[in-house]
Amino acid sequence: MSGLEELSREELIALTRALMAENAALKAEVAQLRERVAKLERLVSRNSGNSGMPPSADDLPGRKKPKDRTAGSTGRRRPGKQPGAEGKALAWSDDIADGAIINHYPQGPCGCGADLALAADLGVTAAHQQIEIPLVVARRVQHNLHTLACRCGAVHTAPRPAGVNAAPVSLGVNLQAWCVYLLVVHAIPVHRCAELVASLTGATPSPGFVHGLIGRAAAAVAAANARIRMLLTLAYVVSCDETPVRVGPKKTGKYLLVACTELLTWYMLGGRDLATFKRFVLAEVTGVVVHDRYQNYDAADLGTRDHQLCVAHLIRDLEDCAETYPEARWPRQLQMALRGLIHAANLAREQGGDAIAAGTLAMFTKMFRGGVAVGLSEVKRVPGPAKTVTQPVGRVLLEVLRDRADDVLRFAHDLRIPPTNNQAERDLRPAKTQQKISGRLRSERHARHRYAIRGYLSTAMKHGLDVMTVLRDALLGRLWMPPGPATA
Repeated sequence: MSGLEELSREELIALTRALMAENAALKAEVAQLRERVAKLERLVSRNSGNSGMPPSADDLPGRKKPKDRTAGSTGRRRPGKQPGAEGKALAWSDDIADGAIINHYPQGPCGCGADLALAADLGVTAAHQQIEIPLVVARRVQHNLHTLACRCGAVHTAPRPAGVNAAPVSLGVNLQAWCVYLLVVHAIPVHRCAELVASLTGATPSPGFVHGLIGRAAAAVAAANARIRMLLTLAYVVSCDETPVRVGPKKTGKYLLVACTELLTWYMLGGRDLATFKRFVLAEVTGVVVHDRYQNYDAADLGTRDHQLCVAHLIRDLEDCAETYPEARWPRQLQMALRGLIHAANLAREQGGDAIAAGTLAMFTKMFRGGVAVGLSEVKRVPGPAKTVTQPVGRVLLEVLRDRADDVLRFAHDLRIPPTNNQAERDLRPAKTQQKISGRLRSERHARHRYAIRGYLSTAMKHGLDVMTVLRDALLGRLWMPPGPATA
């Protein structure tokens, strides 16, 4: 800097102090920028393999995709049919309806000039069965209600058949059931549903009529949903999860919560706050709750019960630790222990056993506890208040694995408990599909109606029932009710 030799000692000291202060400010700014870049890099690195993000988010711009893993190694199963899974194929059947056997004969002239219609039949040399449906065409049915006069003078009028509306002209219950099925099960938007029904059948329901069917169907299945909720409170194991849904005005949103078993499904629309969880079925559940470690599932206001933390979520969180600490062995060791216990539990169930082999259980449990101890020794806790101090990646997870080991490994000691809340995630997947297809639902009331119907139909399908039959019967007032705990 020119002219420094002309400055006095006091001026040089003042200039030096100013430069030192500026340098300290720049260092602080650089530190903040580095921390911000690290947070952004970590945010971009989140995917379905190392966090709870759905696989559909892996294709977002700038998103780091999960590592490609081969089947049988440390990670993902390959798509499609899994090894050992039961295959399905179209089977030959001798049960053919009358008139459904069509004989085909060669036609035209032979090379010699003779007509093949006069040739000798040598029998069937090849047969092909094809499963087909008839063309669906709506037909108009007129119901004439006659009135009779008895000899005594009394007059009797025939009642309207079940499902026949009081209006002079209406759509039949079969068409109503199809509309509700397309709206709720396949998330077809209202206008497209009306167009689809018109294209397939020739009937032309109005969008308003189609939309109104959701409320009517929800009222028809209300009693069954109340019973499903009651049965969940008595279940030995209940899986729970929640997902955001777009409902109502654009600036508002809700959460869809699900409580379910292998045979029951119940939805509730609300928030992700403690007040919603108090209204949720959890406050009355007496069995084990399988969940993803969201804090409200452990709230003291909901009472005391046993928990099973979703092991799939833990394995993904450990994948994040493995990527953050590539030289560390404890993340892979913990993943190996948890996967080993899941495999052992599945194998024991398949073989009809009631417990994992004692040696296998002891081996993987020791591997699990050892991995936790090593991880805690390598990832040190940063002292200070939790609200102001950010802990290193994996520290909080390791403390959960240490302090809640019983809730992590409960499935390994009781084969009736699933290791993951995959059942709840499967039951929430239709809501995520609906968001992609139809977008925002217009009102909370219709959203509640939609998922009341969905919960009823999901429960019926889990019991092996035909969804169209139970839906049609519900609209006719013949509501199917799920069986009690003795048979469920």
